[in-house]
Amino acid sequence: MDRAEKKELVATLSEVFKTTNVVVVAHYSGLTVAQMQTLRRQMKQAGAEVKVAKNRLAKIALDGTDVASIASLMKGPTLIAYSGDPVAAPKVAVDFAKANEKFVILGGAMGKTALNTDGVKALASLPSLDELRAKLVGLIQAPATKVAQLATAPAAKLARVVQAYAAKGEAA
Repeated sequence: MDRAEKKELVATLSEVFKTTNVVVVAHYSGLTVAQMQTLRRQMKQAGAEVKVAKNRLAKIALDGTDVASIASLMKGPTLIAYSGDPVAAPKVAVDFAKANEKFVILGGAMGKTALNTDGVKALASLPSLDELRAKLVGLIQAPATKVAQLATAPAAKLARVVQAYAAKGEAA
């Protein structure tokens, strides 16, 4: 890489660190190319991304950002997974680490909060933003359907009574 490419990479990484909600740092030593492609594909499907950058350049990009606490994790063959959804990147990383023992999660950061390995796993166990939205809509919708059922119930009962009298009158 020449100097201009390095500056561009640092600027890109710095922007990523400033705009994302969560960053996960992991060692990827020993993974095959196919496994890395699988990880990238799974991250992309979840709305997250994976970057492998030189640790020195990543540390420069971390200066002045909220997630600067992860600089100490940048040792050895590390990759950075990040997402706007606070649960997406940790969830995919933890699931991938379960399937591949050579993928080791070192830690991460969510905003200004530094996360250790257990923190990343705890974050991964939370429901995603879409799941929370679905639950919220379900909770809001349930009382509305009950109110609608209560409003129509007296009319339905009255109709059954009238129908019963009509049937009784026809039988006689």
